[in-house]
Amino acid sequence: MAAPIKKVVPHLMTLADLSVPQIQATLRHSSTLKQFSRPWLEPQGSIPKKKFSKLKLPSQSLFNKTIALLFSKRSTRTRLAAETSATLLGGRALFLGKEDIQLGVNESPRDTARVIGGMCQGIFARVGEHEEIEELARHSPVPVLNALSSLWHPTQILADLLTLHEHAYLFEEGGVAPRDDGLTPVFQELRPLTVAYVGDSANVLHDMLVTYPRLGHQLRVASPPQYRAPSEVWKRVEELGCDKSIWWGEDPKEAVKGADVVITDTWISMGQEAEKAERLHAFNGYQVTEEMCREGGANPNWRFMHCLPRKPDEVNDEVFYGPRSLVFPEADNRKWTIMALFDNLFGRWDLTPYQKPTKKEDD
Repeated sequence: MAAPIKKVVPHLMTLADLSVPQIQATLRHSSTLKQFSRPWLEPQGSIPKKKFSKLKLPSQSLFNKTIALLFSKRSTRTRLAAETSATLLGGRALFLGKEDIQLGVNESPRDTARVIGGMCQGIFARVGEHEEIEELARHSPVPVLNALSSLWHPTQILADLLTLHEHAYLFEEGGVAPRDDGLTPVFQELRPLTVAYVGDSANVLHDMLVTYPRLGHQLRVASPPQYRAPSEVWKRVEELGCDKSIWWGEDPKEAVKGADVVITDTWISMGQEAEKAERLHAFNGYQVTEEMCREGGANPNWRFMHCLPRKPDEVNDEVFYGPRSLVFPEADNRKWTIMALFDNLFGRWDLTPYQKPTKKEDD
């Protein structure tokens, strides 16, 4: 009997690792999984029998499989999305916090990756420094997916993009919301947008920088000069040709000029608490408000997004809880985009090998 073909283990550290077709396919797959899954989550008997007969189960690619959630940082949305989506795919998520295992105490990342990979079929890792997840991936016999690192946050940007596609009608003159019957995808084509980001250059922005321009969107970024993208991130931006679609300055009002979407993030990430006073001083004047966006010339119908958790310094209540806000649909979509990655990366191994996209490839 012929020996089985040994497959290359796929890993995903950032959306810069994916081509534009792969990103688009992942978004569409997220929408399909959402369509198939939502009716099963409704109260029993709430769906008419005629519709119930048309229901389909989502992919069961994780049947009898276990995904290790290796989290060294706290999490709400990412953990909830991972655990619930693994269940919908027929598998189980096993949470491994920093107090639960020997990693960093009596065991190296190399040994930990091998042991976890010998018992689980995927590793979803939320770490501190990006080097930590890279070392896990080097030694893991199963796929490793970045749940957050110091440099990148790919699953957040996929959720943001899915949210924008579902609300594409908001950015069209006379656009009408699609009918949501719980069975039909509401995924729509999205026109090129001007997206403003106001705040710290951290992992969320970094994955935006290598993704939004390749999908045809313009990015306008405002941050204090001491909080700019690190060289290793900007190198990826330039390699992909994304820099040509990015404006970067210090004035948040200038950044929101012509913006269809305004985004911010926490100014004080986990591990930066000692810098709180310094950071609050540096970001004085960066709070997203109606007044700032009006004076800066944002489009009248602009919308707001935030990855959460949010602090009032970053955006006031009027915007955060108002009709412009998409933050809670954005949070909900963490589930469906992570589910798509779990299905493809952990269940199927079908995103490998990752070929480093080039500007020519994406044109």
